[in-house]
Amino acid sequence: MSEFSLSAINERILESSKFVKPLRENLEKAIVGQEELLNKIIICMLADGHMLLEGVPGLAKTLTVKTLASSINSKFQRIQFTPDMLPADLIGTLIYNQKSGEFDTRKGPIFSNVILADEINRSPAKVQSALLESMQEKQVTIGENTYKMELPFLVLATQNPLEQEGTYPLPEAQLDRFMFKLIVNYPSIDSEKILMRINTTSNKEIDINPVVQPETIIEAQKLITEIYVDEKVEDYILNLIFATRDPLKFDLKDLDGIIDVGASPRATINILKASKSRAFTEGRGYVTPEDVRYVSTEILRHRLILTYEAEAEELTTDQIITRLFEKIEVP
Repeated sequence: MSEFSLSAINERILESSKFVKPLRENLEKAIVGQEELLNKIIICMLADGHMLLEGVPGLAKTLTVKTLASSINSKFQRIQFTPDMLPADLIGTLIYNQKSGEFDTRKGPIFSNVILADEINRSPAKVQSALLESMQEKQVTIGENTYKMELPFLVLATQNPLEQEGTYPLPEAQLDRFMFKLIVNYPSIDSEKILMRINTTSNKEIDINPVVQPETIIEAQKLITEIYVDEKVEDYILNLIFATRDPLKFDLKDLDGIIDVGASPRATINILKASKSRAFTEGRGYVTPEDVRYVSTEILRHRLILTYEAEAEELTTDQIITRLFEKIEVP
């Protein structure tokens, strides 16, 4: 790319990304002490992805998603997943109309812009799988008819840690549809002090007004595809991915026999899309290796399947990813 072209895309990105700061500030009105969560949700939305949030109850996961929907003036739907839930409860069904003698389509709650799939791992696999078509194809089939989802379309699913009673592990095919898997941790003691004061000194709910329109998000998603990526950065992403499939080729002898299944090509695509999105939120028209490192942990975390030996040694995917960052040369 010529210097003139790079300068032009930089100017367009700088102008178009001005809504990111007020959007983040709007979210911070309601969410205290979760800056990393808010940054990653904005990046995921702009990259046209979906996010899986894991954490114990009470960490404001639901409030975060609801606040995001209010901030972008879009339709929000919270769906509580339960063990007795059916696919029709999610996507909708056909209802027989006695007057006309025909079947009418009744659309389910999935037909919204921002979906909170609450406690997704409390429902059986057939319900979890019902999300696949809508997440990947941006459409839902009911009977013989296919319906397109309204854009932007973002699924943010929450799950409880698997150690909790009454949970079902998500199938690998379902996990792979989520761009990010974010672990939501407890806030710091200072943040929790602020949170405590806010929730005990006033009975008024925080008023969240829209600061950006859905059309602006859609236009930003289109513009993000034009962000420049140097070939060296592309090679850096590919090296990270291929090191999960063949550690010995990248002199990662300590990871040999540790990773059972490496990252899929969808991980490669998602890292590049999310890196571009992160550059956009920073007001840049080009991707840096730091953008890649910023998004890669959440993208690889749920895609690496470790061997029994790794589990016996109590190794985690996050530790493996950290090792990749240490070994793979940064351009």
